[in-house]
Amino acid sequence: MRFHLALSLVLLNLPIASGQIQPQKIATSADFRGLCAVDRNTAWVSGTKGTVGKTIDAGKTWNLISVPDSEILDFRDVKAFDAQTAYLMSAGIGDLSRIYKTTDGGVTWKLQWKASRKEDFLDALGFWDDENGIALGDPVGGKFQLLVTSDGGRHWQPIDSKNLPEALSGEGAFAASGTCLITQGKNEAWFGTGSAKFARVFHSSDRGKTWTVSETPITAAVESAGIFSLAFRNSKNGIVVGGDYRKPNGTGSTVALTDDGGKTWKLVKDAVTFRSAVGYGSNRIIVAGTSGADVSVDQGRTWKSLDLENYNSVSFAKSGEGWLAGPKGRIAYLPAQ
Repeated sequence: MRFHLALSLVLLNLPIASGQIQPQKIATSADFRGLCAVDRNTAWVSGTKGTVGKTIDAGKTWNLISVPDSEILDFRDVKAFDAQTAYLMSAGIGDLSRIYKTTDGGVTWKLQWKASRKEDFLDALGFWDDENGIALGDPVGGKFQLLVTSDGGRHWQPIDSKNLPEALSGEGAFAASGTCLITQGKNEAWFGTGSAKFARVFHSSDRGKTWTVSETPITAAVESAGIFSLAFRNSKNGIVVGGDYRKPNGTGSTVALTDDGGKTWKLVKDAVTFRSAVGYGSNRIIVAGTSGADVSVDQGRTWKSLDLENYNSVSFAKSGEGWLAGPKGRIAYLPAQ
């Protein structure tokens, strides 16, 4: 969403509250929002000023990677399959929205897609496998922009808008953590919205060909509020988080759960403050935002504070290890449990 680019986040210099979070170092002051944990050793991170980082040793060292002519770009999402293959998405108005790919660990990058209309604004990427993926953008002409690829990004094709429900007045997605759009399994996809009367979840079970939409109890109705992130443990059980980013310490309607694939959502009352990212670990859920990070070990029903630092993103590998990322080059490791 466009206005989110101008958001200035407050950096909280507070001590780490739990040994479950281990700060790491990377030689940059970039603000990170894109984050992808591949396995117990490999993760990618991306952010402002065209910054990309990678670790292949569980974060003992992070190496910065150069993307040609990207200094003005804000890489809000990164999706990687291993230490060699990764996709980057930059968010911005018009041709600042782009998709890149590397197959040699970041040595070289191929520009796969660049917006051609001033109305375009990409929010997130998702992939079912290394060939089949989807990209989400804010509405153009009353319909969300959705692109799909079936050939590893060599071609990105728009989904026929006639198959998409109408966007509500003012409705958009938040390019806050690369997780307002997610994929699951071989065919499922969901994305969350806000800035309208309702915060809604769109769902496709056929790789974006057709969509249904449901309302959620997450705070909405103003341009700064809605669903910022989604995660699904399987095709039925999922979670959405968000709230109002202009009220980072406000509790209330910030977490909702589903057990029917997103058809209905149940609010977890006063669970946490505003959160812009959520991820499933092997036996826990972690949410993160400008005022800290929290953990649930009972599938989102109750929550405990982990840390009071400022984070934008969270991502877990299948093995259970994960990372948090945030402003000013903040990176933290989440050991498997």
